[in-house]
Amino acid sequence: MFSIDRDTRIVPLSDLPAQDPGAPLPRVIADGNKLILTYITQGGDDVAVLSFLRPSAHSFGPPNDEALRGHPLYKLGLRPYDNSEVLGSPWARELERRNRVHPNHDPKHFEALRHFAFTFHDETFECLALDVTTVGVFRIEGGSDRRLLELIGDQLRLIL
Repeated sequence: MFSIDRDTRIVPLSDLPAQDPGAPLPRVIADGNKLILTYITQGGDDVAVLSFLRPSAHSFGPPNDEALRGHPLYKLGLRPYDNSEVLGSPWARELERRNRVHPNHDPKHFEALRHFAFTFHDETFECLALDVTTVGVFRIEGGSDRRLLELIGDQLRLIL
């Protein structure tokens, strides 16, 4: 995906809701212009709904918490069950480099991108976007996976 360099740093995003380390059940809902991330918060009774402003790219899948040591950002402090930002993102620089062939290429667009990394129990989510906001943290009534999906659907209708 990318390799790190001396300008790359990891900083925690402590203003975002903490995730449940056991079973956060993250979900990503995305199209070309919008990206929503949901996960069960620490304690397991609530679900956080996050919205990413003007997402440019995202990745969702391996590594899980047991294999996170293999991620290039691990040696800089990326840890399991964290919500983090990658400053000096080599991924954003790589996307800018690839886009240089575009006739209307503007490197300033890529300089504004922020690199977010969420390391869940079973997967890692990374996104390049202008910003992330917490839409809300909502109580899970009944605690079932079906109820979680219904809740997410209700919130997405409000956002989208």
